[in-house]
Amino acid sequence: MSILDKITKHVSKTLHTTHLKAGDKAPDFKGKDQDGNLISLNDFTGKKLVLYFYPKDDTAGCTAESCNLRDNYSLLLQQGYKIVGVSADDEKSHQKFIKKYSLPFPLIADVDKKIINDYNIWGMKSLFGKEFEGIVRTTFVISETGIIERVIKEVNNQNHTEQILATPV
Repeated sequence: MSILDKITKHVSKTLHTTHLKAGDKAPDFKGKDQDGNLISLNDFTGKKLVLYFYPKDDTAGCTAESCNLRDNYSLLLQQGYKIVGVSADDEKSHQKFIKKYSLPFPLIADVDKKIINDYNIWGMKSLFGKEFEGIVRTTFVISETGIIERVIKEVNNQNHTEQILATPV
């Protein structure tokens, strides 16, 4: 059993706090990426967007998720998706994470947690019996017109691209 499997097995409780659902208008956002470039929801008008929120750069689960998206990046682009990651890490942390794993998409440094709070994905979590607050790993698939098409709350880090491309039930 890998360390990632052990961690996943020990996550006993996660409170998904987001009230957002398919059909809702995606909350507008503006934030700086790893290079200080401003990214906003309006930048993706006319494009499909995968907006994924993850807890922390260079941790086992977040690395697996980001690398799965990296490894399937050309497939996602062929399907018309743009990808943007969001965490509360700062620009310098994102730069290191991107460089270490050759991530081809931007990561927003939401250190003030404005976007995180607007998407309401901060909540209580439990790992190895210890409760704490943090980002509840969640992905939003947003249409070309800014409408949420899907909310993926139970993210499979190692097969996230398959989840994104799967036909919604």
